[in-house]
Parts: sequence; C-alpha cells; structure tokens
Amino acid sequence: MVGTNLDADTVIDLCRDRDRRIVLAVLADRGQPETLDALAEAVVEHNDDIATGPSDETVARIKTSLYHCHVPKLVDAGLVTFDADRKLVEPNEGIERIERHLASVASFERTLSASASR
Repeated sequence: MVGTNLDADTVIDLCRDRDRRIVLAVLADRGQPETLDALAEAVVEHNDDIATGPSDETVARIKTSLYHCHVPKLVDAGLVTFDADRKLVEPNEGIERIERHLASVASFERTLSASASR
C-alpha cells in the first residue's frame, strides 16, 4: 500500500479508531516528528472519555496500543515512518493526501458530539 493513493475504504479504516484519528490530526497539524510519549499525551488530552486526570496505567495502555497497533497501520498505509529505537513517529508526504479527509471526519465528529449533547 505504501506509495499508492489511498482508496476511500482505507481512509475510513484508518479513521475508524478515535485514538488513531487524534494521532493523525496531531501529526498533520504539527508537521514534525513526535515521540510515542508525546502522541500518547495528545491522545489523553483530546480524549473526552477521560474525565479526571489519567492514571499512569491509562497512559501506558495508550502508548502500548500506539506502538503495537496504530502506528504500524499508519506505517503500512505510507502515512508515517517510525524509528523504533528512538520511538519517533514522523509524518511524511502521505499524510498530506488524507488531510482533507481528516478535516471532514473531525467536522463530522464535532457535529455528532453537539447533537448528542442536546
């Protein structure tokens, strides 16, 4: 899949998980390499499900899921590169291909959240 255009099904699959959407948005917004720790913190910060301060266990769980599940999917899709030694995730030109899709998903998600809170 690397180096090819992503089809709609692949983009939908990549955006299916909320934590992965947050990681994609952070990487697209910042446009620079981020450590797994920084990405886990971003997920915690943007996750509405964590009402109180996150426990160390929650942060560790998120970091583990990023390392074993989410980042490999993004690497396979050609959106990021990952330096396992430094635990560094770097967005590449592939992430630019889905930025408009990310904006649409984020807009849709905000609309759903606003409707649910009424």
